[in-house]
Amino acid sequence: MKIKRQISHSAKTKILCLLVILLPLVSLAQQEKKFIFEGNKNYNEKKYADAEKNYKQGLSKNKNSYKGSFNLGDAYYKQEKYEEAAEQFQALTHKATSKDTLAKAYHNLGNSLLKSKKYKESVEAYKNALKNNPQDEDTRYNLACAQQYLKQQQQQQNKDKKDDKKDQDKKDQDKKKEDKKDQDKKDENKKDQDKKDQKEKQEREKNKISKEDAQRLLDALQNDEKNLQDKVKKGKPGVKVEIEKDW
Repeated sequence: MKIKRQISHSAKTKILCLLVILLPLVSLAQQEKKFIFEGNKNYNEKKYADAEKNYKQGLSKNKNSYKGSFNLGDAYYKQEKYEEAAEQFQALTHKATSKDTLAKAYHNLGNSLLKSKKYKESVEAYKNALKNNPQDEDTRYNLACAQQYLKQQQQQQNKDKKDDKKDQDKKDQDKKKEDKKDQDKKDENKKDQDKKDQKEKQEREKNKISKEDAQRLLDALQNDEKNLQDKVKKGKPGVKVEIEKDW
């Protein structure tokens, strides 16, 4: 009969320590899988908000879970949270462990950017996806769509720039016309005022008498007054004024 070798005390201690370390990790891994499983179930039932919650719970148990992170990005996308989805897939492009997973991350990143109307960025994402999986016809189709949208966007932007320039030119022309109109009005008012001032000046000049004329007029008045006084002194009768009396 073969005798089994007895395990030493030190070996038993090492095994126990290893179990103490591994058991919590196994427990966390099981919890992570449970939450991801529930999230997938919610996702298939189109309960995307519930799926998001379960994927986040799974990631709280293992933040490095690639599958949990990828599925969370899908849940964001289905809820039209395109910016959050893009951030999620962008982060995954730095964590992918194979060309296939990297191509899928770039593909979904391209979709999220396309929905956000970031066409230039989505084109680059699809190109990166095709670099890692040149046979993916879905990515190739989406790339063609993104390039078409980008072209239309650029054409519209150029049109908007031209329209803005045209509007600005019109505003500048209108302002010049308005400024000229105001200046013409000011010039006309000044011309009228100058005419008025000139007329008043001419009137003043017309009515103005020289110092010599004023002196002669004053002398004449004084002579008339002197002559009148002389007549009074000589007793020359003046004009009689009859005064009516009342009884």
